[in-house]
Amino acid sequence: MQGVGFRWWTRSRALELGLVGSASNLADGRVEVIAEGPRESCDKLLELLRSGETPGRVDAVIERWSEPRGGLVGFVER
Repeated sequence: MQGVGFRWWTRSRALELGLVGSASNLADGRVEVIAEGPRESCDKLLELLRSGETPGRVDAVIERWSEPRGGLVGFVER
């Protein structure tokens, strides 16, 4: 993923969907998004990330599902 504003955009969409988590830059230029909340809201966020309507260029979205860990508050950019 490349582009200014992507993490902010992701945070805004996640908060609109009632999700908690984070969008973080990784050392290799990728962005890692961690989101917890209702399954349908997580699915919608994935749909938005794949829509082609994000800031910047998204080359791929790889999803990995696991049990919620809890303890997250809000949605932050890192």
